[in-house]
Amino acid sequence: MVNTISKPEQKVNNVSTDSNNSLAVWLRELSDRIIDGEHITREEALKITTIEGEENILLLCENADRIRQACCGNVVDLCSIVNVKSGNCSENCSFCSQSVHHQGKDSPVYGLKTEDEILEYAKAAEAAGAKRFCLVSQGRGVKYNSPKTNEFAQIISTVRRIIEETNVKPCCALGEITQEQAQQLKEAGVTRYNHNLEASANFYEKIVTTHTWQDRVDTVKNLKAVGIQACTGGIMGMGESWEDRVDLALSLRELEVESVPINLLNPREGTPLGEQNKLTPLLALKAIALFRFILPQQILRYAGGREAVMGEWQKKGLISGINAMLIGNYLTTLGQSPQEDQAMLESLGLEGGEAPVPYQNESIV
Repeated sequence: MVNTISKPEQKVNNVSTDSNNSLAVWLRELSDRIIDGEHITREEALKITTIEGEENILLLCENADRIRQACCGNVVDLCSIVNVKSGNCSENCSFCSQSVHHQGKDSPVYGLKTEDEILEYAKAAEAAGAKRFCLVSQGRGVKYNSPKTNEFAQIISTVRRIIEETNVKPCCALGEITQEQAQQLKEAGVTRYNHNLEASANFYEKIVTTHTWQDRVDTVKNLKAVGIQACTGGIMGMGESWEDRVDLALSLRELEVESVPINLLNPREGTPLGEQNKLTPLLALKAIALFRFILPQQILRYAGGREAVMGEWQKKGLISGINAMLIGNYLTTLGQSPQEDQAMLESLGLEGGEAPVPYQNESIV
């Protein structure tokens, strides 16, 4: 295990009011220790959250980028997703327009796509430069599927076809699964599974009540138990505190998840969070940098909402800790074109591909 960082010799008691020079020294020392393989403490992470003002936040981002370069390199992990089954979801997640409790305006509703339909999306993702392709389905999870349904078997069959007929690696996001189901996915060829915690344990019940935070954690543990990589992150901008963001990141560190999607809430009309104010780009950058300080080796992925929230600041996220992106469209909203994403990477001297995977001897699995 990685050692925890001891308190710096010159302790910074109030980062937000320190001089720029003192802050620069503290961040440099802290980032150097992280690069050397140590872990930031919760106390130090909370001090980072007190950094205010554009100049100081950008200084934080510079040091987060140092960590990213040293621990992850310049390859940006590219993946794409398809919504294989949409709408009428039994869960009441306040941010989601697919919930039967509050179906969002213009949110699509359809049953499980056919194997051929999903395969076409996989081929399009490959052509756009994605290295991974994730099959995402609404619902609490296949763990609760009726024994009469053959949907999980169809997913397994589709995964095998994607492996046979394309060069993209299939991932899944099918909600809660048992360890036995996770083993079946692994045997079919799935090496990574998305299952977000969304928020801290403390904040979770404020956005979802039809299942618990621990339910989500249990599925992550089932994945890890059979050797499937966990793609597990959250959503910034739902009304959570900075302390909640720190605690979410620390939980992800404790679970040793490999990939961390960072979604930025893009409020959907008709949902309980439909009137929530979006984060400012600067605050989003601060959150991204915070996650990189806490999770130095993880694949930090720009996910839903990056275009809507970041706007012209999108590039800055890629030099503030991010080393992965979803490309193409999202579940119920459109993304920018893969060509625009590729041009953005090239302008920064970054390369699309597969990023190094933490906790494994091999760089790419």
